[in-house]
Amino acid sequence: MYDWANSAYMTTIAVGILPMYFAAVVVPPQGFLVGETLFAAETLWGFMASAAAFIIFLFAPTLGAIADFSATRKRFLFSFCYLGVISATLLSFCGPGQVWLTIVLFVISQIGFVGANVFYDAFLPHIAMTGQENRVSSKGFAYGYAGGAIQFGCALILIAAHDLFGITEESAARLGMLSAALWWGGFALISACLLQEKQVAREIPRRFAFHTMALTYPALGLSRVWQTMGQVKHQRHLLLFLLAFLVYNEGIQTVIIMATIYGRQELHLSATALMCTLLLVQVVAIPGALFFAWIAEKTNSKKAILLSLVTWSAVVVYAYFIQTETEYLVLGGIVGLVLGGSQAISRSFYASIIPKDSSAEFFAFYSVVSKFSAVLGPFIFGLMRHWSGSSRNAILSLISFFILGIILLQMVDEDKARKNRSILFRPQ
Repeated sequence: MYDWANSAYMTTIAVGILPMYFAAVVVPPQGFLVGETLFAAETLWGFMASAAAFIIFLFAPTLGAIADFSATRKRFLFSFCYLGVISATLLSFCGPGQVWLTIVLFVISQIGFVGANVFYDAFLPHIAMTGQENRVSSKGFAYGYAGGAIQFGCALILIAAHDLFGITEESAARLGMLSAALWWGGFALISACLLQEKQVAREIPRRFAFHTMALTYPALGLSRVWQTMGQVKHQRHLLLFLLAFLVYNEGIQTVIIMATIYGRQELHLSATALMCTLLLVQVVAIPGALFFAWIAEKTNSKKAILLSLVTWSAVVVYAYFIQTETEYLVLGGIVGLVLGGSQAISRSFYASIIPKDSSAEFFAFYSVVSKFSAVLGPFIFGLMRHWSGSSRNAILSLISFFILGIILLQMVDEDKARKNRSILFRPQ
């Protein structure tokens, strides 16, 4: 149900409405002047996404270690959740010319969304029985896409029929974003009430028993991260998977973040066409996530991910050549098919090769890799767009991430990675 809740933010705000609203309403038509340089809206959007991911990259591992040791995964989960909800709510009040305010609020809401997911993902090994990680992870993504599709569909109706409601299209877009923030915060209460923290806090080692907890837990968290890094570097297949995930997720995250603004600014598609395509992505992603879970069960997780990456490579090549709304709609259908599958199976594969009692700490590393891979891709996209003057060259360059990801993933031995799970060192 938390997937059901938070997907509304990503679908409606971060991907659906805000990129277009930011480009069409917030940023002046001639661009936004920073210092002596004029930046286009899509360039700024890429930099904004990178900034939020970099901040999470700095803090997530230590917070994950603290959550594992103090048994506060749930507390961290909902602290970040409602930080994101509040800032996303305030985003709906940003108007023309309020570029810096929109940038700051978007970065904070992204931090809330991503930070909460670190601790949400960390519950997967505790909820799913051994061998059921693919099914449970994919089911979570399927619920997320369903919830996101329903909420986004309502927002789409509001925007498309704004005249019937007696409001402007700009006001309808704001209300659509506000409803997404409230959906996230409202349905998250179900998880807040029902989700149980099964582990208990561990005794603090004597060397970290400072007079104030403000020093104790950060020092303990940094120590655990350092020890874990020292052990993980010797786990070849775990490191290879994380490296492969870092690379291929670079491409996936960039496609997700830049797709709407690419369609708006490069293809000059209407807002209705863009949002209908995004709604199609959400709907197709529901069976897509379950389909790839089935493939993973019939073969293995690695082969399921490889199949998705081959399809992603075809996606970016096709995106380079498309010109019409129909072609963009077809692209959305293909993206929907592989989006949920590639993410869900990657998450479940990782959950199956890490120690259960350190899940928040290890998923913090996973989140760092995931969100660090959202730093370079959008940044490169922004630079390519700025230098070449065309987003087509930028979108085509993403194929290199998928090809390199395939090569690295081929080097991972799935069986050995799972066997090494039992001998990974648990920091004390």
